[in-house]
Amino acid sequence: MGLMNIMLFHSTFGLRPAVHAAADRLRAAGHEVRVPDLFEGHTFDTVEDGMAFKEQVGKDELLKRAVLAAAPYSDQGLVYAGFSFGASVAQTLALGDAKARGLLLLHGTSDIAENASVDELPVQLHVADPDAFESPDWLNSWYLQMQRTGADVEVYRYPGAGHLYTDPDLPDYDQAAADLTWKVSLGFLATL
Repeated sequence: MGLMNIMLFHSTFGLRPAVHAAADRLRAAGHEVRVPDLFEGHTFDTVEDGMAFKEQVGKDELLKRAVLAAAPYSDQGLVYAGFSFGASVAQTLALGDAKARGLLLLHGTSDIAENASVDELPVQLHVADPDAFESPDWLNSWYLQMQRTGADVEVYRYPGAGHLYTDPDLPDYDQAAADLTWKVSLGFLATL
């Protein structure tokens, strides 16, 4: 219980003010938070521009940057967290890190490797309902696969919220859903 070392990954919009604000919120709760910039200074105003940049850089390169950012701290037992694309990065790293303490997914998930296995890794997902990027069929399949890996998964759905509803600078923003997400997330982190 108590202070966690959190590696927080940004969405395809890049390292925007909302990511820093989220990190500050987590720090105010006593956690140590790092926010690596996988896009090396590039930020975007639209999902399409961010996705185009992500494709240009390539999934393997972005994952390599994430691993390099986390590696110096992984012996401490990290909590991996992220927004949308960043959540998929966080999930990949957490499932590959035997010392991971937890996984906090905001607005996103990722494919799960066939051989992924964890020892009751606490996982919490917060997602809009419906979400254009996380269909109900996908989420059901993802949930069952995560359970098969040995993860202890909780899913929170927010009816009527937009995809990235925690970012106050985006049209998706939903203050009530965002406030509840942070309240539940901070409670989750306090149990780790």
